[in-house]
Amino acid sequence: MLKAFADPARLRLLSLIQSAPEGEVSVSDLTAPLGLSQPTVSHHLRILTEAGLIERDKRGVWAYYRIVPSAIAAIADLLTPPRKRATKKAR
Repeated sequence: MLKAFADPARLRLLSLIQSAPEGEVSVSDLTAPLGLSQPTVSHHLRILTEAGLIERDKRGVWAYYRIVPSAIAAIADLLTPPRKRATKKAR
């Protein structure tokens, strides 16, 4: 999961998906902001999906992607220093 999260293009994808007004986006919504080709964006989305960071919902010929909040929370917990984690849990 962390390996999938570590790539700059994938981090940007996660950010774009998270900030989407509807909470989900299609590949066509992501190619221009990233400046990458559709096959490259699809490749990165597949890796994020396989890592469990995003979910894919196929509707007709379109696929829509959305964040898996529990997976992002797990990564945030891993990246939070132990002292701060203890403080958060004590509240």
